[in-house]
Amino acid sequence: MDFLALLGPAFAAGLIIAITHASLGLEVLKRGIVFLDLAIAQIAALGVIGVHLLEPHPSEINIQFAALLCGLAAAFTFRFLEQKVGAELEAIIGSSYVIAASSGLLLTLYHPHGAEHLKSILSGQLLFVSWSQLFSHLPVYLAVLFLWYQTTQSFREKWFHILFAVAITSSVQLVGVYLVFSSLILPALAVHREKKHQKIRCILIGAMGMAAGIGCSILWDLPAGPMAVLFQGGLCLLVRLTRYWLPGGGHAEPFST
Repeated sequence: MDFLALLGPAFAAGLIIAITHASLGLEVLKRGIVFLDLAIAQIAALGVIGVHLLEPHPSEINIQFAALLCGLAAAFTFRFLEQKVGAELEAIIGSSYVIAASSGLLLTLYHPHGAEHLKSILSGQLLFVSWSQLFSHLPVYLAVLFLWYQTTQSFREKWFHILFAVAITSSVQLVGVYLVFSSLILPALAVHREKKHQKIRCILIGAMGMAAGIGCSILWDLPAGPMAVLFQGGLCLLVRLTRYWLPGGGHAEPFST
């Protein structure tokens, strides 16, 4: 009972995020817009920082609204620019991340707990996710998964940025910017060149990295978010190297295109 009460929400959050981010991360790599998740996550985090500046103890609803508003504004902007700027889009998205990150750093200077809030937004507080917090975000993930798997390809292509922003907005609040980026890109990168069971393998790598990060953070008294990032990175490297060295894996470099 104590285990479920203390660590159950963290493991559940990690699994839900791994499942949701699998298809989104593979689509990001397919589109070649790797910075998209980092930029939208940081812009959503900027909304969270803004709410904490305006209210000493903001409600979960206000935090979610501000993060979602900023995330959707970024998604609509990038969707519009995708049709206008072509090859410059990735540079614009990357620049948006740097600007949002710098703005957040400057804004936290005027908050008495600014450094603490900034650290929480970047590295997350995965071990301290509660069941109530998780259940408040669960409908968002279920809606994104339903629309992703139960709609047509043309719908997904048209509304990808919006679905992406909605999912990322919740993920940032649960696990932080760093783990959002790693759980989207690293598992997808690990299986990017696989032909069979790509999504299932992507989910397994993401979930295993989350679980290992949580477990080792408890054993070694270290932050769970950064530990999960390192394990997902290690699993990504292991999978790619294993594929390279196994018979029939080819002679290309492990991370070549």
